[in-house]
Amino acid sequence: MSEHRTTPDQAPDLTAVENTVAPSSDTVRVERAASESAGTSRGAGLMSGAFGRNIGLVVALLVICVVGAGTAGDRFASIDNLVTILRLASIVGVVSIGMTFVIIGGGIDLSVGAIVALSSVWATTFATQNMAEDAHWTLMVLVALVVGGACGLVNGVLIAYGNIVPFIMTLAMLASARGLAEIISERRTQIVRVDGFKDFWSADVLGVPLLVVIFALVAVGGWFLLNRTTFGRRTLAVGGSPEAARLAGINVKRHTAMLYVLVGLCCGLAALMYLARTSTGSSTHGTLLELDAIAAVVIGGTLLTGGRGTIVGTVIGVLIFSTLSNVFVLNNQDSSTQAVAKGLIIVVAVLLQQRLARRSTTT
Repeated sequence: MSEHRTTPDQAPDLTAVENTVAPSSDTVRVERAASESAGTSRGAGLMSGAFGRNIGLVVALLVICVVGAGTAGDRFASIDNLVTILRLASIVGVVSIGMTFVIIGGGIDLSVGAIVALSSVWATTFATQNMAEDAHWTLMVLVALVVGGACGLVNGVLIAYGNIVPFIMTLAMLASARGLAEIISERRTQIVRVDGFKDFWSADVLGVPLLVVIFALVAVGGWFLLNRTTFGRRTLAVGGSPEAARLAGINVKRHTAMLYVLVGLCCGLAALMYLARTSTGSSTHGTLLELDAIAAVVIGGTLLTGGRGTIVGTVIGVLIFSTLSNVFVLNNQDSSTQAVAKGLIIVVAVLLQQRLARRSTTT
């Protein structure tokens, strides 16, 4: 252990002392923000934390299921319909997991739908599929993931280092990615003709569609990343208080960029799932996907201001919307009615978030 000595002609290094004290106090603030996001605040009860919010979501999901069973009968309660709901939820779910990290980190991404479209188009171009046939179909997978990750990197770098507001930057990416997808595809639907790709992605795992398995694996991976790794704790810290996170030694700019790369990779994976479900790459894929993902994340209890959220809540939020859409379809309700219902649910969820936030600040 080194000893710091000062001579009469040399003043003590107050900066060094300050730097050793400040991070410790800010680290406490960071840990407090992380514990609050997980619902482990000492002053709050168990039901007022994340567990209580998730129980409320489960009850809401069960109510929708009861309504579905009461109005559609066996058509809703069948195993085939359950698989349909899960398959419908899978693509939105994968993107929502990535969106959860971005929103917890204090950002937002309006470009996810356009990135999905661009990734699907680029992975199904004539040149890409020719190379995949000559080499291996996994080349299409690599292209989709690289395109999605690259778009996320552009978003992240310009937001973190260019100081562009996330709303504006991702809105620009939305327009640019969708436009580039239209240029590459010439506004035509591109058919997947690589047999190995179609065979793999259309397979079942123990009777469960691969798309549903992928959603489950991404959800489990996202939960582990958020709750059991340094990356997750830093995400909560950055969203809760960027300045406190910076003083605690976190590279906030780099971490913010990484969050957008993460959601970009989720978009690339979602594009592959679109290819599996439709056997086509199109510039129209992912239309309004960003709204569905943000809605699921908000319903799941993630604060739009950042610093708090759960993967479990997001998954339940995705299932709520997918089940609700299924109930509407089985009861021959049009898409306009579904949109109105979703809008009302989002408004109620935000109002509840605000009420819970006020209650937590007063306790």
